[in-house]
Amino acid sequence: MEPVLIVLIVLVVVAFIALIRTIQVIPQASAAIVERFGRYTRTLNAGLNIVVPFIDTIRNRIDLREQVVPFPPQPVITQDNLVVNIDTVIYYQVTDARAATYEVASFIQAIEQLTVTTLRNIIGSMDLESTLTSREVINAGLRGVLDEATGKWGIRVNRVELKAIEPPTSIQDSMEKQMRAERDKRAAVLTAEGARQAAILRAEGEKQAAVLSAEGEAQAAVLRADGEAAAIRTVFEAIHDGDADQKLLAYQYLQTLPELAKGDANKLWIIPSEVGDALKGLGGAFGGLTGQGAGPGAGPDLTKPPVAAPEGNGSRPGVGGGSGPRPVDTDQTGAARPRVSPPREYPKIDPE
Repeated sequence: MEPVLIVLIVLVVVAFIALIRTIQVIPQASAAIVERFGRYTRTLNAGLNIVVPFIDTIRNRIDLREQVVPFPPQPVITQDNLVVNIDTVIYYQVTDARAATYEVASFIQAIEQLTVTTLRNIIGSMDLESTLTSREVINAGLRGVLDEATGKWGIRVNRVELKAIEPPTSIQDSMEKQMRAERDKRAAVLTAEGARQAAILRAEGEKQAAVLSAEGEAQAAVLRADGEAAAIRTVFEAIHDGDADQKLLAYQYLQTLPELAKGDANKLWIIPSEVGDALKGLGGAFGGLTGQGAGPGAGPDLTKPPVAAPEGNGSRPGVGGGSGPRPVDTDQTGAARPRVSPPREYPKIDPE
């Protein structure tokens, strides 16, 4: 009874193992390669699959999702004989599990080596400055070469990115100095431009201020002249309306004379010839006032008709050279008033 039980147990275990190997569950976004007696039979897709136990075997399980593979820095020589280290990142996806299994032994290693060789070919035709500023060109060149080579491997390269481009330390120092010099130059240019703009604006402001000041002074001079003209016109009209006589004008004339001597710098001042006539008129007026009702010798008798002075010795009448009384005139009331010399006429001066 015991041997039968052992056989049954062995059969159950074998059946269980066969059942396990018969039912294959493939996860989503994965694929499995099935071989029968070492030969490719089919590709198992995601889901529940049935295979023949002990005859069909699972060769490889492949992830069909997009994969990211970073490669270590690779030394690359540029066209100007400078060695730079470049880090690359490859984004790829397996589109054909059978080709990825049987067309290439290790597609990861194959992609890495192909990337390195292609990168050296592209960078070798560019100088350092172009290498640092042409990442998009390098990425596009790498992607085109990798797509062409990996298509038969059942792999699609979606993106190729350069993580870093590291030039030698001495080149980095030189680049930093150059960049610093460029920034200093740009700052100096901007400072000079700002100073130029400020000077232009300042000059324009001063010009406008000078123009406005000149216009203000001109308007003030015009208004001042208009005011003085109006004042003179008012005084002139007041004098004519008041009908001032010769005595008042002579008195005002004498009050104006002290103004000629004002000022510390005046060492010599000239009295006009009209002062004598004004003094004569004013003296005659005061003499006429004091002569009325005075005793003998107080002044000439202005009630008598004036007697003309004899002309002689080439002198003017009434101005020395004669001993007769001074000629006077009388007004409408019979009061004596000094004789006023006729006004002198001066030649007119053409302002031009």
